[in-house]
Amino acid sequence: MLNPIEMAKDIVVNGVLPDDERVWVPQAENVWFRPLCLSTRQGYWVNLLRVRKSGILSRHRHPAPVHGYVIEGKWKYLEHDWTATQGSYVFEPPGETHTLTVPEDVPQMITLFHITGAMIYVDEKGAVTAYEDVFTKIEMCRKHYIACGLGPDFINQFIR
Repeated sequence: MLNPIEMAKDIVVNGVLPDDERVWVPQAENVWFRPLCLSTRQGYWVNLLRVRKSGILSRHRHPAPVHGYVIEGKWKYLEHDWTATQGSYVFEPPGETHTLTVPEDVPQMITLFHITGAMIYVDEKGAVTAYEDVFTKIEMCRKHYIACGLGPDFINQFIR
């Protein structure tokens, strides 16, 4: 049976937790992400978020659902009484504003996130301060991969 010619190529990422530190894209001080899939056709991205600091990471909301799986460490949202620990699955409903925090006893947190639409960063009053979408994530990756020597095309393997 033939596949449709319009079908996107598979993505297989061996070594999801890479040995090469250059694969991690810096997002903020002591915060990186590792792209796995960047879908320009459907407006979502899948990445690992790695945090090596405690405290508040960001306050944000999403216009679409978010799915997360904690690989290492733990984190929580100030607005909830639960903590996502290693092995936890988290569903975030569209529209909810939440403040991501990492406890002081966590040296490293890594979570796989599947984000559709955007991350909309907001201040304590809910006013929008910045946003990220699949296109800004691609731009961040491309700039980083050029600067670290992996080249401008390294990111292409993750784009569909």
